[in-house]
Amino acid sequence: MQYGVIMAGGAGTRLWPLSRNEKPKQLLQVVRGKSLLQLSYERLRAILPANQIFVCTGEQHRAAVLANLPELPSDNVLGEPMGRDTANAVGFPAAVLLKRDPDAIMAITTADHVIEPQEKFQASLKTAFAVAEQQPKSLVTFGIVPTYGHTGLGYVQRGEALKIKTDAGAPGAFKVQSFKEKPDKATADRYVESGRFYWNSGMFVWRCDTVLGELAQHLPESYKGLTEIAEAWDTPRRQEVLSSVYPKLPKISIDFAIMEPASQGKGKATVAVVEMPVQWLDVGSWPALAETLATDEHNNATEGGAFVFLDSDDNIVVSEDPNHLVSLIGVSDMIVVHTKDTTMVCPKSESQRVKDMTVKVKEKFGGKYL
Repeated sequence: MQYGVIMAGGAGTRLWPLSRNEKPKQLLQVVRGKSLLQLSYERLRAILPANQIFVCTGEQHRAAVLANLPELPSDNVLGEPMGRDTANAVGFPAAVLLKRDPDAIMAITTADHVIEPQEKFQASLKTAFAVAEQQPKSLVTFGIVPTYGHTGLGYVQRGEALKIKTDAGAPGAFKVQSFKEKPDKATADRYVESGRFYWNSGMFVWRCDTVLGELAQHLPESYKGLTEIAEAWDTPRRQEVLSSVYPKLPKISIDFAIMEPASQGKGKATVAVVEMPVQWLDVGSWPALAETLATDEHNNATEGGAFVFLDSDDNIVVSEDPNHLVSLIGVSDMIVVHTKDTTMVCPKSESQRVKDMTVKVKEKFGGKYL
């Protein structure tokens, strides 16, 4: 059976002070009145029933996730006691689903992205499911068709086309030739011009037994621990075993633990990439989020409050309080974020330093404003 799993961990510190420990970015309703998590769920819900969709998140966010997704069965929220990177965040639902269904195929998607149009995302997902069904030893990733030489993303190089039975006009599937780390600008431009490289999406489809088999070979400590958790899952010892075992798992990404070794032939699985020709926005910073917001005639992007601008252009202004007026005079290329207990002002050019500011805030005030 086919399943969808949404990865909804992460703190989203680059969207502070709107994103907080108790309400991270994926739960903020900032994209057309919906959260990133809700948008991710809707993309899957169009082709899967609610009981086949799962969310892997921090245990402390369980209640908020269920409030965001009231249709989701409560047992479909898998709460990590603490983050142990993506190899375990992927292996955890794989182990739980495999115990339930020995033929489980799962799609791993994220709650960090705005992806449009949804129909093209769903068509690529159907092709990836077909690859996993027809070639059970395949680990399938998605390659976003690049629009420019992005230096902040990894790349996937495609090889020969796979012979897969799909609907006419379905996106293509290819053998992965290599994964490339974040390149410099000249290299990134060459990748795009070649037409054989995709942005690495961080989304996957595979049989649960296949990915767990690779974990057993490349990361046996995680495999052992996750198997122990799955064995206790439908018993009264579920939480006890999860809380005891999970924090001790080795912290490593799925790319380093499995995908790169598998692409080099160091395992029993093969690696494939399915083309995904979509507009793909990683909402990991204030300028990225601003691309989803309404703008006025002076390109001021706003959300949530009352705003007045005088001789001010190209700003990002967000407020949690609709009764609080934010006014800017003679200001350009700035980020202004107002919440009930915090106001942040930052040049757009310094937006990547918001994460550094959260470290300073923690040093001075502990967790009070985080």
